Amino acid sequence: MVDGVFELRLGYVNVHLVVTDDGLVLVDTGLPGRAPVIERALRGVRRSLGEVRTVLVTHHHPDHVGSLAEVKRRSGARLVAHAADAPHITGAFPAAAPAGALGRLVSRMIGTVEPTKLDQLVPDGGEPVPGFTALHTPGHTRGHLSFLLDRAGGVLFAGDAAASRRGRVSGPPRPVTADPAQAAASLARLAEREFEVAVFGHGRAVTGRAVEAFRAAVAG
Repeated sequence: MVDGVFELRLGYVNVHLVVTDDGLVLVDTGLPGRAPVIERALRGVRRSLGEVRTVLVTHHHPDHVGSLAEVKRRSGARLVAHAADAPHITGAFPAAAPAGALGRLVSRMIGTVEPTKLDQLVPDGGEPVPGFTALHTPGHTRGHLSFLLDRAGGVLFAGDAAASRRGRVSGPPRPVTADPAQAAASLARLAEREFEVAVFGHGRAVTGRAVEAFRAAVAG
């Protein structure tokens, strides 16, 4: 994507790797059982799972936190999420399927996600890793976070607050979004930021004044 930022395409879900002075940062971990796949992908860029120091969690859906517990065991990484999604990750609440019939069907197909302890709850505007700003972008889930990296003019890790297809940006799919109106407001909030590159949980990255694609999506 840019220097030190890599996209690992694990089926229909993207996981992102960032090389920092404090070690490797992963954004999400994909579906259950994907830790060995992540490890192989890391070897492809001459890195190892043991070098991962932090995992930034965008939201609690199983296709994004499915391998969180296993990555934690293998790397000892610090796990960071928003408080509103934390109970679904730690198991304090029963595992919640994404909203709607489609979301429940997808959740059953994915399987059970192992609960795991979080190390840090980050608020809106928090800096979980030097250079990263957490942006609370609720709607897809109550505690959805996007992350803005201060590098190369700004790199936005949108998670599922937005999706891309053929260079066009849209909000998350309504059938698997808890509050579509809130999700639309979060998309508009992201469009107020400045960033050159945007990467997504689903869909290809947008590069070169990526924020303009967000502004076009908000404008309709």
